[in-house]
Amino acid sequence: MTTDSTVVPAPSGGREAAARARVWLTAWPVTAVFILSNVPTPLLVVWRHRLGFSTGTLTVVFAAYIVGLLAALAVAGVASDRIGRRPVLIPALLLAAVACVIYATAASVAALLAARVLTGLAVGAMVSAGMAAVSETAGPTQKRFAALVGSVAMVVGVGTGPLLSGLVSELLPWPTVTVFLIELAFLVSALAVVLRLPRRSTGPAAELPWVRLPSVPRANRPHLLLGLAVFAPGMTGTSFVLAMGPSLLAGLLGTTDRIVAGATAFVMFWTGAAVQFAMRRGRVRTVLVTAGVCTAAGMAATVVAVLASSVVSLFAAALLAGAGQGMSQLGGLSLLGSGVAAGRLAEANAALNVGGYLPAGVLPVIVGYLSDGIGMTTSTTLFGVVMVTAAVIGAVSVANSRHRALTATHS
Repeated sequence: MTTDSTVVPAPSGGREAAARARVWLTAWPVTAVFILSNVPTPLLVVWRHRLGFSTGTLTVVFAAYIVGLLAALAVAGVASDRIGRRPVLIPALLLAAVACVIYATAASVAALLAARVLTGLAVGAMVSAGMAAVSETAGPTQKRFAALVGSVAMVVGVGTGPLLSGLVSELLPWPTVTVFLIELAFLVSALAVVLRLPRRSTGPAAELPWVRLPSVPRANRPHLLLGLAVFAPGMTGTSFVLAMGPSLLAGLLGTTDRIVAGATAFVMFWTGAAVQFAMRRGRVRTVLVTAGVCTAAGMAATVVAVLASSVVSLFAAALLAGAGQGMSQLGGLSLLGSGVAAGRLAEANAALNVGGYLPAGVLPVIVGYLSDGIGMTTSTTLFGVVMVTAAVIGAVSVANSRHRALTATHS
């Protein structure tokens, strides 16, 4: 097993700049699809008013894409490793385009659920095949850089989507239509990038079944488990802020302004992107432990926000949650990139995201329905206590681990 602490340096000068530009370009389809994943967030209150559904149903609609995501992750990683990245990414972009059309014409909760499931399928393909394509474009000597680019591409996408949606829906006509036309243009440009990817596959062992729960080789299980210990709480924290943020803002500020809701999500995730650049030269252990601390602090601030009706605490919670999620994602991807062979990398990325997105989809839905029954203050407090505990346990587990991959530094 190897780490990135001793690697051959990348080419210098103009060739290095051009090579890194290609990596960023390869990451654009990831960003484009992740923009779609959160574009509906500020619009949920519009659909809720128009269609008349409860807070619990709102969180179900938000989290429905987890169904599609898990379905895609059960297939996309293995398929991508066997037949190449392009044959997986092209259908993913087409499904995302269909989801845009359904969103723009949605007249029922069923339509919204269908669009969210299709979005999940596209996201599932991107976090496995798309991230693997980024890693392959970077090459074996730039694994940490590839992890940084892929992680930032995801975070920028999920942060840009809500702000774009909030601005477009408030300032332009047809609030639930126009933004999806813009997103369609993004997807077309992403398709152009995917079509230029090389035709290649890494071909894992033929005996592995095509459809199965994503996993990693036995030797790489510590990489996955250590990453998940921090990534799962980090992802769940930001998912909660996204799902319940508009409702919390309405309760604390008395506003349903979609720009405010979108800007909150934007700041949260762009904070996640910024801290990844700030921590990119740090050891993986430091990145993950810091992520766990930020997630715990963010969830504690969320509890303070609802108990004290503090808008300042709510925005602090968003910033801390974004930082925790961003760093935990970077650390998890770095661990996998440092140890997993190319022939299993897409599946390993899928496994990391299954472990992260599953609680991120389930727990906010539980809180949403609890808030209908026992109130938002009590349900959010219970959620916060659970998440602080999980984040602290994850950070302590990483801090006490002696796995050598945690000492890897910037490549």
